[in-house]
Amino acid sequence: MSFSKKERKFRVEEGNVFPDSGQDTHFVIAVADALKAEFGDTPSKIKVVARLVGSNERTVKNWFRGRNGPSAECLVELMRHSTILLQLVLRRSGHEDLVKALQMAAAREQLRSAISTLNDLFGSDPDGSDDPE
Repeated sequence: MSFSKKERKFRVEEGNVFPDSGQDTHFVIAVADALKAEFGDTPSKIKVVARLVGSNERTVKNWFRGRNGPSAECLVELMRHSTILLQLVLRRSGHEDLVKALQMAAAREQLRSAISTLNDLFGSDPDGSDDPE
């Protein structure tokens, strides 16, 4: 005599699924998007990030796929190397003013670089005395 299918208890093939609050998942996906934006679509991005952080490549793959998020130590190390991730964490923690300060500092550095390049191309002219007229 065999049991009917209604009486049997079948196991789920995928494993246990726990209820999700939604907040952690959104942050993990945001971290994955920030990593993709910062390190691009190069084939070596996993190895580069794993070396920067000192973590396992499989772990880093899960970060890029949005399956898991980095631990606190790894997140801090990633923020040292990724301004996009740093800005994400600052925005999520409610420090929009610090994000603007970072953006202003980056803009200043770009202006300094542009001025230095122009000075190299046209010669230094701090007081305007090289004007032909």
